[in-house]
Amino acid sequence: MEALALERKQEQNRELRIRLEQLKKERNAIILAHYYQRDEIQEVADFRGDSFLLAQKAAETDAEVIVFCGVHFMGESAKILAPNKTVIIPDERAGCPMADMVNVEGLRKLKAQHPNAKVVTYINSSAEIKAETDICCTSANAVKVIESLDAEEIIWVPDKNLGQYVQDQTGKKLIIWEGYCNTHDMLTVKDVVEMRAKYPDAEFVVHPECRPEVVAMGDYVGSTTSILEYCRKSDRKQFIVGTEDGTGYQLRKDSPDKEFHFATKFLVCPNMKVNNLKKLVKALETMKPQIYVPPAIADKARTSLERMLLVK
Repeated sequence: MEALALERKQEQNRELRIRLEQLKKERNAIILAHYYQRDEIQEVADFRGDSFLLAQKAAETDAEVIVFCGVHFMGESAKILAPNKTVIIPDERAGCPMADMVNVEGLRKLKAQHPNAKVVTYINSSAEIKAETDICCTSANAVKVIESLDAEEIIWVPDKNLGQYVQDQTGKKLIIWEGYCNTHDMLTVKDVVEMRAKYPDAEFVVHPECRPEVVAMGDYVGSTTSILEYCRKSDRKQFIVGTEDGTGYQLRKDSPDKEFHFATKFLVCPNMKVNNLKKLVKALETMKPQIYVPPAIADKARTSLERMLLVK
């Protein structure tokens, strides 16, 4: 029965991929997929990437329609950077708990307490928060963004773990908001110790959204993209991976001769995984759900995103 169900699933996916290619041509559409998406989504994407790379692609594309396979704030960022494009997402329930941990009222209050501070916002945030921001960043360029600022005080929102890492790397004092990524924050020292005992020859690569004490254990610390690059170029054959398990698709694709062991089975973002191939095809058929950002908010948020893209 399991073999039959798998065969039916494979046939259904083949039909969906054929339909998807037809729709992409009809709609002049491009599919952007975050590295944390299901394998079936990443397989059909025109571009796979982290938040930074996909933001760049959204800003540069000539396509009329952007299908953003990620979470809601990513679709918002694409719409802000490409206001004349139609941006759709496969499932509007794909939110981000960390993005929801910061609110406009709280940020404005913090800004009032520190009137001379620059506000740096992690891209994992709503359009409304970006509109209250001087410059955005991703985990890939957060250190460079902080180093680019000539400011006595810097307000950092919303991820406290990444904020602590950036503060340690730059030596700059940050006023850090108390948000965090539910998925990355689940990884504990105990998990890493147990995996190292099980795989003593493996290197531990870890995302800075994890807890500081876990990040301190890393043989390599970096954004999703830099972890992928490091593992691809490394001579080592075994890795313990401390980031979301969707990265396994690209890791295995880049290095089929290497072994990747995720540091815990709980490194799964349920919000990223609500998207699937069937929903992707339906979204292009119906052109729904579409992302809308009020122009007044989009104009302010666009400035903070464009400043981020200029940092080298």
